[in-house]
Amino acid sequence: MPNRWKPNVTVAAIVERAQRFLLVEEQTTDGLRLNTPAGHLDPAETPIQACAREVLEEAAYDFTPTALVGIYMNRFVRTRTGSDITYLRFAFCGELGAHHASRLLDTGIVRAVWLTLEEIQAQEHLLRSPVVLQSIGDYLNGQRFDLGLIRADASIFSCPLGSAAPPAVAA
Repeated sequence: MPNRWKPNVTVAAIVERAQRFLLVEEQTTDGLRLNTPAGHLDPAETPIQACAREVLEEAAYDFTPTALVGIYMNRFVRTRTGSDITYLRFAFCGELGAHHASRLLDTGIVRAVWLTLEEIQAQEHLLRSPVVLQSIGDYLNGQRFDLGLIRADASIFSCPLGSAAPPAVAA
């Protein structure tokens, strides 16, 4: 089956502190958008590891996922290119660690911001995806699933014959 459909797997962190949520402002092909710290799953990492990495890269905070809030799918058509993409997003909540103020943020990230639910709702038209608000709502409603639901076989940490070695990651 040469044209097999494959959704893009992403991870996202829902981080609350003092009734404010950590979001990032990022430049996209569709302009400036708001998103929870999020990104793609890289080779040789679990969704949990990817989530911790993305929070550090996009918001300069250490983050330890402690629960899965939900798994979300959405379809997106890029305004400028017409690309039709489906995303499968694992959203986590967890413990916020140290802030690394001098750390450079990922390319395209303008800044990290702390917003109330009301401020996020007022800017819903700027959200990168409709699942941002949906996952925050699920978090606020107490939806939590044990991280043991996500299993990764050791084979994901090895590389196929002839390819470059994957980066070293903690299990």
